[in-house]
Amino acid sequence: MSERLDSHDAARPDDVRMRGFSRRWTVDAALAWIDARATALDSEVISLDLAAGRVLAEDATSGVDVPPFDRAMMDGYAVRAADTQGASPLQPLPLVVVGVALPGSAAPRAVLAGEAVRIMTGAPMPGGVDAVLPAELADATAGDVGAVLAVGEVSPGKHVGLRGEDVSAGTTVLRSGRRLRPQDVGVLASIDCDAVRVLRRPRVRIVATGNELYAKPSDRRPFAIADANGPMLAALVERDGGVAERLGITPDDAEELRAAIDCDADVVIVSGGSSVGEEDHAPRVVAKLGELAIHGIAMRPSSPAGMGTLVGSDGRTRLVFLLPGNPVSCLCAYDFFAGRATRLLAGRVRDWPYLPTAARLMRKISSQVGRVDYARVRYVDAMRISARSDREPACVEPISVSGASILTSTTRADGFVVVPADSEGYPADAVVTMLAYD
Repeated sequence: MSERLDSHDAARPDDVRMRGFSRRWTVDAALAWIDARATALDSEVISLDLAAGRVLAEDATSGVDVPPFDRAMMDGYAVRAADTQGASPLQPLPLVVVGVALPGSAAPRAVLAGEAVRIMTGAPMPGGVDAVLPAELADATAGDVGAVLAVGEVSPGKHVGLRGEDVSAGTTVLRSGRRLRPQDVGVLASIDCDAVRVLRRPRVRIVATGNELYAKPSDRRPFAIADANGPMLAALVERDGGVAERLGITPDDAEELRAAIDCDADVVIVSGGSSVGEEDHAPRVVAKLGELAIHGIAMRPSSPAGMGTLVGSDGRTRLVFLLPGNPVSCLCAYDFFAGRATRLLAGRVRDWPYLPTAARLMRKISSQVGRVDYARVRYVDAMRISARSDREPACVEPISVSGASILTSTTRADGFVVVPADSEGYPADAVVTMLAYD
């Protein structure tokens, strides 16, 4: 059940370091908070060459007919269909060839009864004709010079592409809010569109924190670990329609963190320093600079996640997400919360960007009522769907890894199962919904 977030209890600027969380917010409450605040950004005009994957900000309406003229859809002869009626190999009908029609060139003169124009696919149809006689139904090797024999018949309109049959002028071809696919870009090009108005991609600043982190191999030092969250988050942001801005490593220092998150981005994501440890400065800094609306969520992993708003030096309010430093927790919290906000700001569908598929558990998944669980699973046999039949759900098993620092558990996993807060888990042989990574 969703919790109602009232304005009088949303701000939580209290310092929880070394004291633990006074409460845990439900996942539903956190999602409702995001949905109420993350709305599509303003628009911009970009070149059509850059439009694939972007979201239309306005309807696309054609000002032209596509195709702009009647054209041949096969190589052969433009004819009057009536002149071919009754033609067969045993009873060929002669036609006088009066010209040639080629793609990109004007059609020859209008055709009279008993005449034909040799025509190539895509060429404009001459006046006076209503069909194309395919080359295989014509014999140009017999009969008089400058004539062709029809050895088959065609009906009116056969093998002719009519003006406007694909798109007629005034037709809305794509609606606002559509995420443009490559074929959509092709349609826009066909209606003479060389620029398009799309929603602006949200700029997302990624702040990776931790004195123990280094950004690149040349910075490696004793007792330090490589920053995995920064590159992972940048890839996730780009996947969800945002523009990632990485700063490198920010030390566990309140003032340096304050400077790092004071920016003109649309979203700020802080990786690490979100919990209740002595060096976890992020919640306190956000509460001081803006509003720490939610901190501590009833889920596993990612329970130390938080979110709120910041008012930057430019006076604009932006969303901020505090993600745990452990890589699996960071991935989980991004997908549940920061990714949802990024997708909404970009005008995309808010839901998971993963394919839901039915799966049968080979081992149980245990959970705790009141907590949402993100359980990584893998196919028991990736080369076959099921031992029962092709229509049976795939067989999966949970990955037996405890702790949220084993990032490779997500690369070994084929997807994950979300156990809702009102469940104690799923028994072996239960059919569940798996969200597939690929």
